[in-house]
Amino acid sequence: MSTTEPAPPAAGQRGPADHDVRGQIVEAAEAHFSRYGYGKTTVADLAKAIGFSKAYIYKFFDSKQAIGQAICVQCLDKVLAAGEAGIADGKTATEKFRRFFNGIISTSADLFFEDKLLYDIAAYSAEERWPSAIAYVERAEALLREIILFGRETGEFERKTPVDEVCEAILLVMQSFMNPLMLKHNLDDLPEAPTKAINLVLRSLAS
Repeated sequence: MSTTEPAPPAAGQRGPADHDVRGQIVEAAEAHFSRYGYGKTTVADLAKAIGFSKAYIYKFFDSKQAIGQAICVQCLDKVLAAGEAGIADGKTATEKFRRFFNGIISTSADLFFEDKLLYDIAAYSAEERWPSAIAYVERAEALLREIILFGRETGEFERKTPVDEVCEAILLVMQSFMNPLMLKHNLDDLPEAPTKAINLVLRSLAS
């Protein structure tokens, strides 16, 4: 199975893509957000902490959200990488499906809830529908589609339901464990609850 293309650069970035200063700003922002929180930090606060002027920061990012997105994209890339690794490890479509979602959910829980900074930014990303969050869902859906099509080719999954409808319905079911705002309320039910949801979906997919 093929994998999706790498995520595009985070929205709101300016200047040369590989400029060292961009990395310095993101690194300093991570430290500042961790200490004071994303919501309470302003670009002026970051500029003062880093020792740059606000105008200089705006040469690389057009807003605080753009800096947050740069951090969020790195985090969500790790989550999807875990899902892709699960797909690669699975031999059957059923195994790929199960490993894909288990990889995403376990990695999300580890990243978002062991690091308050990452959860804070991921929560803002999901609630305000940042481009990074939208791209994450789109890439997850593309990977899921590949699994479904593979399962139909091998005869594991039914073929009557339109594949778009299947993917949309599955993602709706799994939102409780993929969306950081919802996952927060389901941590005590891991891994039993998502396993039950995955089992239910797989039964509905059976040919």
